[in-house]
Amino acid sequence: MQPFRLPEFYIAHPARLNPHVDRTREHSLGWSYEMGILGPDPSGPEVWDEADYDAHDYALLTAYTHPEAPGPVLDLVNDWYVWVFYFDDHFLERYKRPRDIAGAREYLARLPAFMPVDVGAGPSPEPTNPVERGLADLWDRTVPLMSREWRERFAVSTHNLLQESLWELENITDDRVPNPIDYIHMRRKVGGAPWSADLVEVAIGSEVPPAVAGTRPLRVLKDTFADAVHLRNDIFSYQRETESEGEVNNGVLVMERFFDTDPQRAADITGDLLTSRMQQFENTVFTELPPLFEEHGLDPSERLDVLRYARGLQDWQSGGHEWHLRSSRYMNEGAVTGRRFAPSGLPDLAGLLGLGTSAVRLRSLTRPPGPAPDPMFEVPALTASGEPLLNPRLPALRGHASEWAARTGLVGDLPAVWTAEAFAAADYPMFAALTHPAASGPELELVNDWNLWVFAFDDFFVERFKRPRDLLGAKAYVSRLREFLAGRGAKPSDPVEHALADLWARTTAAMPDGVRADFAAGIGRFLEGALWELAGLAQNRVPDPVDYIEMRRDTSGTALTTSLVRYALGTGIPAELLASKQVRALHEAFGDIVGLRNDLLSYRKEIEVEGELNNAVVAVQRFLDTGSRRAAEIVADLVRARTRQFDRVAEIELPALADQQGLDAAGRAALTGHVEGLRRWLAGDLRWSTTTGRYRRAEPVPVRADPSRVPTPRLTIGPTGLGTSAARPRPPRATTGGSRT
Repeated sequence: MQPFRLPEFYIAHPARLNPHVDRTREHSLGWSYEMGILGPDPSGPEVWDEADYDAHDYALLTAYTHPEAPGPVLDLVNDWYVWVFYFDDHFLERYKRPRDIAGAREYLARLPAFMPVDVGAGPSPEPTNPVERGLADLWDRTVPLMSREWRERFAVSTHNLLQESLWELENITDDRVPNPIDYIHMRRKVGGAPWSADLVEVAIGSEVPPAVAGTRPLRVLKDTFADAVHLRNDIFSYQRETESEGEVNNGVLVMERFFDTDPQRAADITGDLLTSRMQQFENTVFTELPPLFEEHGLDPSERLDVLRYARGLQDWQSGGHEWHLRSSRYMNEGAVTGRRFAPSGLPDLAGLLGLGTSAVRLRSLTRPPGPAPDPMFEVPALTASGEPLLNPRLPALRGHASEWAARTGLVGDLPAVWTAEAFAAADYPMFAALTHPAASGPELELVNDWNLWVFAFDDFFVERFKRPRDLLGAKAYVSRLREFLAGRGAKPSDPVEHALADLWARTTAAMPDGVRADFAAGIGRFLEGALWELAGLAQNRVPDPVDYIEMRRDTSGTALTTSLVRYALGTGIPAELLASKQVRALHEAFGDIVGLRNDLLSYRKEIEVEGELNNAVVAVQRFLDTGSRRAAEIVADLVRARTRQFDRVAEIELPALADQQGLDAAGRAALTGHVEGLRRWLAGDLRWSTTTGRYRRAEPVPVRADPSRVPTPRLTIGPTGLGTSAARPRPPRATTGGSRT
């Protein structure tokens, strides 16, 4: 019996069937025998027989997902899909079932050699099994059709698809069901959808322009497409994977375990998340692509290429759903095929305007974001590994911080960002001293000043741009700040610019070009995160939970924070280690802990005082249609899950990486020191965040007059933490053409 009734699926428009489907079936059958996918396999036991192959009907999948592809192109793309499904089952039988991690590593290590980016780069190794033989054949047939930029992107997607299979195998071996955040992130790599998104460009005969391929809107289109494809597959494959394969890497099972609920409720949550991701796709098409076209000056043909790509991804969603209803691979009895909007193109505008809109969209667009916080609402218990340590240089740092903040104009008379009272109550030097307990004097001062700038920018941005919903003005201001990071800034015109110009000169004077560029990129992501928050407020839209969590790493300044930890500790971690997936996973878990923990602490002030929408409690509350108390408990559970993931990476994955890389004692010490630095930061941040005046309710104070400016309320305590806004009084406010006052 099926473990649950399939949820109602959100479908943007009906699927269409490519007329070349029969030709592709015939071609693909012959190709599968030629590659050894069907028939006797000298390298091992047969994975599929022809009856299995016919029942799965991969040609039907390809014909549904690429309804307009010419016959020869449909054949080629279908061969890729046959190959990837065969790889999945081949890996299951040879390595997952016997839990052979060593053999899997050796097997996967050979496959990149069959994917040279340069055409005619030289002979590949001799294939030894159907997977290698099929990959070599497909690569040779595909890459001459596409640009080098596409080949590089596709090689990365294929490499991720293959190599991250080890992550699934390790989870199965450890019987470890991943947490939802870790699962969504890793599923994109191990699942075939990002890879399929690249093949959409082959099918439509045009490519995404290289100038925009790496931008947030195109990344979000690909990620939301991938998440929706994978979550749909997880719903359909739950029974097969959990009952027959012993699989633990399934979205429904992840929700079942995390929420401690039954399979039906878990499937419904997964279905709602699928819907939310598809609606994030639509929102990105309508709200982020048009300004992207203008900002990058794309010509009409390039704009059409992007829109054709988006339409191709949407066709894939509809077609993939139809195939799941029909293929024998999955549970598909008694399916509800989903709501369908008119097949009028990309995406259906009537649906976006509310005609047939899903409950998920209604909840995300309804304002205000819910009732006032529950009267008895309390922040769930939050803990950190180890006790916080305090830097003994705190008294001297307080003197430096006051002098620097006054000199740059962050504190003082208008147009300063803070009053002296607000600055003293927040005690920002304590924050630096708790998060960097071992930093020397000069390093501690620089860390403190960067912290001050981040807090000041956040407060300034709220008053000057968020309150009036001035997205165009905010974009112009962020562009101006970027000029300072490039060393081309004009004369500073406000305290935030003055402080940034001073910091950039002091920080980067002795930095190598590559390190300086990485540091600037981290600040740039923080600035872009602020623009993303403002764009959501301008739309009056509660963010999609996945998009929120991923952007929260930027809005909380994760890249800048981890860079400052390395700077303060003076740890020389090799660049290749910093770029490794293990260190990236460590930093992502760190960023999630910081951001989600802050959202719990700042929730009441943001909702009561500012009407903020960019808060994890609000996102969960709206997504699950639950109360703020329950939403806060779920966010706290996510913090705990990400803390466990941080510890797992630190204690298991990083030592294994050190062994694989053959690190010497100095390299291992640097890696260990970096982990401990992040742990100290988390402990110190929690202590400061739960004691600082910055998070207590603010009361208005008299505004000192400035005849050149219209008075606006000043902060008594200051708004909430990194990447958020804080408690502010509600008296009448006004802004001037320059600074927040």
